[in-house]
Amino acid sequence: MKFKFKSQTKDGKLHEGVIDATDKFAAAKQIRDNGEVPLMTEPAESNNFFTKLNNISFGGSVKLQDKIMFTKNLSGMLQAGLALSRALTVLTRQTKNKKFKEIIDALVEELNKGGTLSGGAAKFPDTFNPLFVSMVRAGEESGNLSSTLKEIGETLEKTYALNKKIKSALMYPSIILCAIFLIGILMMIYVVPTLTATFKDTGATLPSSTQFVIWISDTLKNHILLFAIGVAGIVSLFIGASKLKATKHYMDLILLKMPLLGTMINEVNTARTARTLSSLLSSGVPISRGLAITKEVLQNEFYKKVIDDAIVAIEKGQTLSQIFKANTNLYPVMMGEMMEVGEETGNLSKMLFDIAVFYEGEVDAKTKDLSTIIEPVLMVFIGGAVGFFAVSMISPMYSVMDTIK
Repeated sequence: MKFKFKSQTKDGKLHEGVIDATDKFAAAKQIRDNGEVPLMTEPAESNNFFTKLNNISFGGSVKLQDKIMFTKNLSGMLQAGLALSRALTVLTRQTKNKKFKEIIDALVEELNKGGTLSGGAAKFPDTFNPLFVSMVRAGEESGNLSSTLKEIGETLEKTYALNKKIKSALMYPSIILCAIFLIGILMMIYVVPTLTATFKDTGATLPSSTQFVIWISDTLKNHILLFAIGVAGIVSLFIGASKLKATKHYMDLILLKMPLLGTMINEVNTARTARTLSSLLSSGVPISRGLAITKEVLQNEFYKKVIDDAIVAIEKGQTLSQIFKANTNLYPVMMGEMMEVGEETGNLSKMLFDIAVFYEGEVDAKTKDLSTIIEPVLMVFIGGAVGFFAVSMISPMYSVMDTIK
């Protein structure tokens, strides 16, 4: 493989050229063997059209699984004694995600310039969130980067597992509802018009429910494109409204008040708060900074407000547990009580970790039961929809039979 290089000769002159080597480190070694100091080595770009086409970046995203593997493998290599830049170069070869390759290359370049891993990661906020950056910085400052990266990997893994369980629980009802919606549209377009023609021929009087079904059928059959645009518009309007601060406040409140979902939201946010803050405190991040980062992990505005209050309380010299004990409508009583014990014993991060493990277990149990609870609700909904359609289309049949008699 060819590498472009810049080096400095013994008399201080700059030397540029191209060298054959297996990797960047071998290229740098060859330059040093020639009595020169390597300043820069990078793969020489090929003029081949297909090579250039392959090097074009089309964006994309870095999956959470990629980041988990990255942190765990990097931790393992550092623990084995590899230099940080060497470990990152190895990870570049292993990574299949093209965007992530470019990011890791940028991290290596940052290190070669004398920068830090946390400084390089901070330049990619879409990939490395403040939690990652702050914990890495704390690990660098304490000289225990490999252990910190291992802890980050475990935290990300727990986050991934929690998100996956919630998505899995909601997957089944989502598929069923989408299937019902599509079947309903097909029936309105192909089945209802046949029955409508029969009703018109007989001149039967149609109930209001039947007229409503026929109106929907005619709209779908004659204006399917307009219907699709309308549905897309409503979905877009809903998504846009959910991002507005005022609207999000009320949506978050409604979700918290829902019977089953509200309890799950409480436990999910409790688990996330406890695990994130525990990881940051155990890494040596100051508590005020840790709370600010924890706030970014949470989704619900009401939980963010509690964290804001906690930051103000800490700055005034109050204890963290006081705020959580004053917000038992959002955080469970156990959260505040265990935090108070942790503060008294000087073992707050351990207490928060135990809280996180407990409520992650609670969420796990509830997501397993969620499908069982949702099934009868779906059955009632499906039965109601089918019943309404059946009654609407069968009722006029009796009028038709009376007309025939």
